[in-house]
Amino acid sequence: MGRVIVLGSINVDLETKIDSYPNPGEKVVGESLQRYAGGKGANQAVAARARGVEVEMVGAVGDDDAGRASLNRLFAKGIKLRVERIPLVPTGHAIVFSDGRTNAIVVLPGANAKIGPSPLRPIHGLGPDDILLTQLETPADTVVDAVRYATKYGARVVLNLAPFAALPADVIEVADPLVVPAPDLAAFEALGVRPRSLVVLRGKDGLDWDGERISGPVVPAGDVVDTVGATDALIGTLAAELVKGADRHDAAFAALSAAADNVRHHGAQPDPRL
Repeated sequence: MGRVIVLGSINVDLETKIDSYPNPGEKVVGESLQRYAGGKGANQAVAARARGVEVEMVGAVGDDDAGRASLNRLFAKGIKLRVERIPLVPTGHAIVFSDGRTNAIVVLPGANAKIGPSPLRPIHGLGPDDILLTQLETPADTVVDAVRYATKYGARVVLNLAPFAALPADVIEVADPLVVPAPDLAAFEALGVRPRSLVVLRGKDGLDWDGERISGPVVPAGDVVDTVGATDALIGTLAAELVKGADRHDAAFAALSAAADNVRHHGAQPDPRL
């Protein structure tokens, strides 16, 4: 069985609960402030590792307390770390506002924006059994280089096109699947490029894989605690199931089930406090 190699962001999430989102010029009062492990890359790596597969995390943190806490947590979960420590640059942070149903996020990239070129070169034995899982909270040029490098060695690419950005056609074309949230579908289709397969995330309605709707467990509204990170739990689980050889239906249902579990606790990862 191959590995899931995650290239992505490692953040600290600062989350506050609010009753409603402020309008421009308006001030609202938050209920509390929590400090959680986060970053789309780290979230997806933790979700993949929870499925029992080998996971390697490629990224960057600052040489600060937040970076050390983040790396210690990932290491404790059995994730192999290929992470740069960038001096004089803070670890990435995300400021998360949640009303208990939806969330709004401000991302401060920090060290994530400083990942060097050729990030996969230190990975030994990269091949067709492996999956590269990546997103766009790290520099687009770095993602492009990694996808091309992984493809050269026959690895499968799972590309989460979030936050949305236009990438070169050859990068999108090798994604299997390319994963986009439904609100970004029109912008993606405007690019006029077709990936090997396409997953469109539909929230509580499940997902569409090449146009076929696949549904998962329904979470009663009263059981939803925090929606932050549900998508990352889904995508990390999806990559793990694919590397284990699951077909798309079984992989998608496992992924949707992981997302359903994830909304039942605070933070983007299980036991997320740093």
